[in-house]
Amino acid sequence: MKSKIFRRYILAGLVVWLPIVVTFIVLRFVIELLDKTMALLPNAYRPDTLLGVHIPGLGVILSLLIIFVTGIIATNYFGQRLVDFGEKILARIPLVRSVYNASKQVIHALFASNSQAFRKVLLVEYPRKGMWSIAFLTGSTDGSVISSHTEEEMISLFIPTTPNPTSGFLIMVPKNEAIEISMTVDEALKFIISLGVMQTTTAVAPDLKNLIT
Repeated sequence: MKSKIFRRYILAGLVVWLPIVVTFIVLRFVIELLDKTMALLPNAYRPDTLLGVHIPGLGVILSLLIIFVTGIIATNYFGQRLVDFGEKILARIPLVRSVYNASKQVIHALFASNSQAFRKVLLVEYPRKGMWSIAFLTGSTDGSVISSHTEEEMISLFIPTTPNPTSGFLIMVPKNEAIEISMTVDEALKFIISLGVMQTTTAVAPDLKNLIT
């Protein structure tokens, strides 16, 4: 009986602390990564030198400022010409050209206002019949070389792995073999990362009293 009570309290404590610890670790990683942008400033103008003390998070402000200023420059005529000039230079470097063009197409597909990439969550029978996987619609192959070899309209889907959804598989299936479900992208990602544990539309705190009965 005492061991059950002890285990119950331990689990209750883990449920409270683990999300806090994970959140802290992720935020710390992001802040430390962005703080490295301070290396772009001359040593004499870095906050650590001017203030004599290190203040975590200033790199976040600098990163946002750089992105904001870049956006201002890139949206005017002269800035666009400068971007085009830089892209022409990158296009002359074989390996860099391939990586840059691929990443640029992905970014444009994700952030374009009329893009449907990663906007819909679908179910598809994969890797075999009777076994269903969650997938994200990435595009349509209509009018492409692939569609010319098939008699049906095909769509391209990204099937993420769990618990790391940044890796996965790209498959192409007939449009009528994929089922669109009423789940948002955020809910689908939570479902994948949590190994299927989180199935509600909103995050609900567990009842600590019922962890062990």
